[in-house]
Amino acid sequence: MSIRFFRLYLKVPVVLLALIEGALLVFAPFVAAAIRIDSTDLTRATPTGGMTTTVALFAITAQLSLFAFGLYSTRQRSNAAGIFVRVVAAITVAVLVSALLYFFAPDLAMGRGMLALTAVIAVLTCVTVRVMFERIVDENMFKRRVLVYGAGRRAASLLELRRRSDSRGFRILAFIAAEGDQVTTAAERLTERPEDLFRWAQDNEVDEIVVAMDDRRRSFPMHEFLECRMAGIDVVELPTFLERETGKVRLDAVNPSWIIFGEGFRASPLQAVLERGFDIGASLALLVLALPVMLLTIVAIRIEDGWKAPVFYRQTRVGRHSEPFDVLKFRSMTVNAEQGAAVWAVRDDPRVTRVGSIIRKTRIDELPQLVNVLRGDMSFVGPRPERPEFVEQLELKIPYYRERHTVKPGITGWAQLCYPYGSSEKDAVEKLQYDLYYVKNRSLIFDFAILVQTVEVVLWGKGAR
Repeated sequence: MSIRFFRLYLKVPVVLLALIEGALLVFAPFVAAAIRIDSTDLTRATPTGGMTTTVALFAITAQLSLFAFGLYSTRQRSNAAGIFVRVVAAITVAVLVSALLYFFAPDLAMGRGMLALTAVIAVLTCVTVRVMFERIVDENMFKRRVLVYGAGRRAASLLELRRRSDSRGFRILAFIAAEGDQVTTAAERLTERPEDLFRWAQDNEVDEIVVAMDDRRRSFPMHEFLECRMAGIDVVELPTFLERETGKVRLDAVNPSWIIFGEGFRASPLQAVLERGFDIGASLALLVLALPVMLLTIVAIRIEDGWKAPVFYRQTRVGRHSEPFDVLKFRSMTVNAEQGAAVWAVRDDPRVTRVGSIIRKTRIDELPQLVNVLRGDMSFVGPRPERPEFVEQLELKIPYYRERHTVKPGITGWAQLCYPYGSSEKDAVEKLQYDLYYVKNRSLIFDFAILVQTVEVVLWGKGAR
């Protein structure tokens, strides 16, 4: 089951888990106080008794850190040991950030012993809750009971959702073959067309009907769908259902009318001004903070390749409205690595230098793109900018590829979070589906969520190549 929040689809079990952990993170300092000073009165643990602010700083920092480490992501596939490591790492980062905040506001600070004990309690409670949540909570309580009206080519796309994360929000009760369908669904999953579709849906407690007919012009049950809709049973199109459950716009299910007349794919002038203001402020701040790392990178490149070797790498990319611009990066390949035709990067590319391998995995090579953000060529969040040579080929072969250029390209993006580094046309198709989802649903809150989750990508080296 999902809920809509500022154009974002949130899974109910994940929201419930976040609320439970948030409450426990608030109580962790009180438990620590009871153990360490034999009292739950935090005014004895802070210099001026700033209990509310002290607890709020720790709880908010810890929960944002858990989010940044991918622990509220439906795509998270780590085993129990991996979850434990991520929780420990997230709480450790939260402690360091809290200590920094307390340094600037010493009147609100907890003692080091109190903060350390609070962190231990937070780790233990978060891990315990996640183990219990996995074992006790019956996910069927939160799954929508779905009837699929259609059993042909279009409906077959639902059978491809084999990943647990993709089907976490729903359970398909049955498929009903519509007139004109070339049936591809297995016989055991088919249900004969009932005489009264509305009555059948009520008797089987259907929450949602997904319309996946191959040909809507033949026997479209308009009256029965209206009955279901008026009785509180949701009736949705297949592309909308797939978008909500998979976090991408499926190219094999979408059609132009769905894009033109559906929700999303809109941007307000106010949103554009706010995004630009954020890009300028954040890029200036990050340039100042990253300056030592950038200087060390320049020295490392020069030591490996010689003091006369170029440090930066400029390459033409396609920006908003297909306007070309020069992207700026630290050079991670050998000098003159591409003298012939443009080629896709590959895993363990022999052209990558030793320093280049490190700065690619840590994303340091992309820090100079902050200059592109300042200039307005790029934004912090958006589709990855591609080379004109590749764009020209992909626009001819992949439908709706041009639509990804209706927004500014970004340093990070939804596709980079959801799909590993692409190095082929097949990968380009997959990443486009995530890019279109971002273009359709983009908002400041969505951008913030992507930026926070990018921390996980950097620390775990996902997609680096």
